[in-house]
Amino acid sequence: MLAVELHTHSVHSYDGQNTVEELLEAARAADLDGLAITDHNEFAPSRRAADRAEEYGLVGIAGMEISTAAGDLLGLGIDRRIECGLGFRETVARVHEAGGIAVVPHPFQELRKGVLGAIPREEITAADAIEVYNSRLLTGRANRQADQLAEAYGMSKTAGSDAHIAEMVGQARTLVKTDERTSESILDAIRDGRTTVQGRRTPYRITLRQAAGSATRQARKRFE
Repeated sequence: MLAVELHTHSVHSYDGQNTVEELLEAARAADLDGLAITDHNEFAPSRRAADRAEEYGLVGIAGMEISTAAGDLLGLGIDRRIECGLGFRETVARVHEAGGIAVVPHPFQELRKGVLGAIPREEITAADAIEVYNSRLLTGRANRQADQLAEAYGMSKTAGSDAHIAEMVGQARTLVKTDERTSESILDAIRDGRTTVQGRRTPYRITLRQAAGSATRQARKRFE
């Protein structure tokens, strides 16, 4: 059984605050086995992190969080950047063509670009898995809805901290039923539904710090 973190953001996301190296170090400190850095519409930093992960005792999974026309989609295990702005099904197909799996993050949270505000529920089955636990929650209702949706369609379940600050890494983790420490074996297990999820709510003090940092970074960019 391996514990992996599948949803994190570095400084290469508009709202991330830590370097790739700092996220890798945080994952090691959290006793994780694997890490995917999923920056918004950026791939090269995650590829670099995956290549360096072994230095930190981790399995690296290259990926990104893709802005589709319907909302956000995680592409994990891909070998290239996926174009943003395409339809949901087309984006899933592009992820598969790039050798990866498609995971739908926070599907019921429209304010965070969950896809179910734009597509019929049954269309979600084009993806390989649903993120049923996201640590950045208020009441937990959206996570429960995501879990019920995965059950209804027999889809694989994942968890992710959606970390935008290193301290959040590992708040949620996907437990993958495999003893083989490779990206390929982890992805295969997720495809097959050999997963369970663990998670804790991100503490409000960290959420507020992350939000403040994100606002500061975006303000600076407007004046650059």
